[in-house]
Amino acid sequence: MLKILIAVDGSELSLDGVRHALTLIRQGLAATVVLAHVQEPATLYEMVTVRDPELIAAASLEAGEHLMARARALLEAAGVPCETAVGVGDVAHTLVDMIERSGCDLVIIGARGQGAISSALLGSVSQEVAHASPAPVTIVKHAEAPEAAAADNAAEDAEDTGV
Repeated sequence: MLKILIAVDGSELSLDGVRHALTLIRQGLAATVVLAHVQEPATLYEMVTVRDPELIAAASLEAGEHLMARARALLEAAGVPCETAVGVGDVAHTLVDMIERSGCDLVIIGARGQGAISSALLGSVSQEVAHASPAPVTIVKHAEAPEAAAADNAAEDAEDTGV
């Protein structure tokens, strides 16, 4: 049975990844799921004002579990077993560590939907994970409404032609 890690940040884009995994499972893929979320490290202000590393860690874990609740609900409604993992650190590197530690066979991550120029300048978590992951990575694009997709394509075409 395959073990799939799905990166979840609470956004609709990450739920697209969960829905994609459910589609694969409904089509006969035998798999278990690990929902993974990465919290940013505590800020200096948080460390100085709270002064309790255990309290900060507990808050990060609680926030991560909260952000994965909708994804977990989708999986539970479909009867798909899942476990959760919350990490703290740089998102891409922490996800790769989680993939390695959990022994996942496949990774599903939502695409942020940035254009080629923005993605090249800013980098992309999904691209970093795809590059560094020991397991195959499926990047799920957000399904857009037909009108919005047509407008985006027209804007891209205008940029390409210099119009």
